[in-house]
Amino acid sequence: MWKCKDCSAEVSRRSELLKHYRLKHSHFGRGHHIKCLYPECPCLLKTWNSLLTHLSRNHSNTPEHSDKFATFSCQLCGCSELGTEREYFVHISRHLKNNETVTCMFKGCDYKSNIYSTFKSHKSRKHSLHSLVDFKEDIVRGSFATETAEHDVSNAEELWGDEQPVDLETSNDHEDVVQLKLAAVLLKLENIFHVPSAAVDELLEEFQYLLGTASLCSAAKVIQDTLNSHSLQIDQSVIEELASALCTSNPVYKSVGKGCPLATSFKRKNFYKENFKVVEPVEYVLDEKNKRTFQYVPVLKVLQQLFSDCHVLAKVLDGSRITEQSGEEVIYRSFREGLFFKENSFLSAGELRVLLNLYIDDFEICNPLGTSRKKHKICAIYWTISNLPPACHSSLTSIYLALLCKSEDVKTYGYEKILEPLLSDLVTLESQGIFIAHLGEFVRGTIQCVIADNLGAHSISGFIESFSGEYFCRFCEAKRSDIQETEVSSGVFTLRSKETHEMHVSSAQSNAKPCHGVKRRCVFSAHLSHFSVCSGYPPDIAHDIFEGILPVELAYCLNILILKKILYT
Repeated sequence: MWKCKDCSAEVSRRSELLKHYRLKHSHFGRGHHIKCLYPECPCLLKTWNSLLTHLSRNHSNTPEHSDKFATFSCQLCGCSELGTEREYFVHISRHLKNNETVTCMFKGCDYKSNIYSTFKSHKSRKHSLHSLVDFKEDIVRGSFATETAEHDVSNAEELWGDEQPVDLETSNDHEDVVQLKLAAVLLKLENIFHVPSAAVDELLEEFQYLLGTASLCSAAKVIQDTLNSHSLQIDQSVIEELASALCTSNPVYKSVGKGCPLATSFKRKNFYKENFKVVEPVEYVLDEKNKRTFQYVPVLKVLQQLFSDCHVLAKVLDGSRITEQSGEEVIYRSFREGLFFKENSFLSAGELRVLLNLYIDDFEICNPLGTSRKKHKICAIYWTISNLPPACHSSLTSIYLALLCKSEDVKTYGYEKILEPLLSDLVTLESQGIFIAHLGEFVRGTIQCVIADNLGAHSISGFIESFSGEYFCRFCEAKRSDIQETEVSSGVFTLRSKETHEMHVSSAQSNAKPCHGVKRRCVFSAHLSHFSVCSGYPPDIAHDIFEGILPVELAYCLNILILKKILYT
């Protein structure tokens, strides 16, 4: 039996105790601390989400949460020495990888399959939350009436061993599975390895010949040899008909053959949209008369798709963990250890928050030295999830496109107009959040920072865009005349704050001229309640160091080495 620490109520399962806590003890406000469910654990949690995260990370293998009183028996081979549920599913996965047909082990379900990923997909969809009493009687034995086997998102996939194949199957038909797998391979060729669609079309044409005409003769010969080995005499026309039917019934041929769903580039795109979770860009019209438009990929829809993946959600939960530090020495392991994060009441509330980093930069799609220079320059906005572990931040698979617009349209119509759909999604994320099915609740979020070169950062944040003016820094109120004579590290220059920035914005708007380098209000801080212009635009190492300071310093070093005749030109 499980016993509530607050009111001594007794329930039979941990899930019932969680529900009891949710209904009875989660409404007392911020000052109330929720006690851990386990009697030997002294931890106190501030929020409901903190309790769930704590149970996931610290009590996923605790005896009260495990299946230590149960033993599992395999229906196929009769093995009955499987002491834990994980061992049982690892054992079942070996049967599936040997193409043995496995019947679903849960009560009331007669599903069968001999395909590993298909069976794994069925279990994830139909039996993601289960207890030991949900297994069929001949599978589980022992004293387990009050034990649950509910598995948290962060370790649910461990039941299937180390191998984690991509789950593409949504159908029990073998031909559909082959078709989806082949479509995934072609999609990877075109979008990850950047193989042109024309090259893929030519490759599939060769496959059509190899699987069709070229295979017909060999298939007829195999059939003829097999019949002869069994002393069977069949008319040649029947053999040819059998060979033709055998070739055309090949699932690969039925996927890439003429008129089939993956035969052409147009059909493949339609297939991807119908069968894969594709979030298509939306075209917004800036000026219908002059046909000025831009493309926006809905951020909320992409986030919804990402958090439907258990692996991504597990990494986000792990990356959102805050390590408690003892002693006076502070070790900065991530941005969560810094003052900006700790002083932000929205981010440091103890609940899971979705933190986004925006990247804004222009790129030239034509020859940067030719006559079309700047004519086709594109402004691009990308975003990443800051909750992911640091190793994922630089991975291309973790960087997502949000918006594409011509740079000249940004100057003509302004960031306020260009960013309107993005700002709408961000306001919704900050106020309402997105629903994460695996957690069963809405999770809110906001922008952590906007990263751009100095010109782009000043343009979007409302500072003057000329760096030869008197106030040219977005971090402090230093004047150009003073910074030439005084060291920045001397502490003489006043850093910008929220209060002084509001005063400068008000002065600039009322006098219609810049005040201390501020021209207007920041586009993001004007719409988002938890984004600050003073801390939201950090220096960009790519532009400031790698394209700024580093080349100059290297040039000085090389010049000195050449003068000293250590290096020769």
